Amino acid sequence: MKAARIYQRVSTEAQNLERQNALIEKAKAEGYYIAGVYKEKASGVRADRPVLNQLITDLRQGDVIIAEHIDRITRLPLAEAEKLVNRIREKGAFLSIPGIIDLSQIQTDSEIAKIVLDSIQTMLLKIALQMARDDYEQRKQRQAAGIAEAKKQGRFKGRVADKAKHKLVIELRQHHTIKETAKLAGCSEALVKLVMRQYKNRLKGN
Repeated sequence: MKAARIYQRVSTEAQNLERQNALIEKAKAEGYYIAGVYKEKASGVRADRPVLNQLITDLRQGDVIIAEHIDRITRLPLAEAEKLVNRIREKGAFLSIPGIIDLSQIQTDSEIAKIVLDSIQTMLLKIALQMARDDYEQRKQRQAAGIAEAKKQGRFKGRVADKAKHKLVIELRQHHTIKETAKLAGCSEALVKLVMRQYKNRLKGN
């Protein structure tokens, strides 16, 4: 039986992965056995995503990785993105991305079919990977332009502080190390240091 591994990714904790569950049912309808569902909340511009790396480690010859869009797999610059895709192909696995390579197009029942599929994937994935990176860069540019315009008009306030999170950090830090506080509060050590520095400055001001 053909085996599929589903990779689901969003960039932030606030985003929901449920919409991507449709990939599971579609794969089953195409006759695939679901060997694993890998869920991750991390930026696509990171190459060190632990869940994706675990998926690649788990791959077996002939497995198909299914993702909602190519940017779910990566938003890295083309050269780095190709290295990531090559790691998948070196395991003898394939990528299925709706609109690029659909499940119904993956025919590996003969050596000729595998060669043809590999050639098609090479060409289409290169185009898609570059488009995903270009889209990411364009979004960054538009965001930067929007912030610059807002600053010019005096409307930009910056990121709103999570007061509840900051209060929790301050309370935890009284009894824990910076590292422990960050882990318990679910934030970075850099944020713990920033919050505590601001807190101490307020105390001095009093």
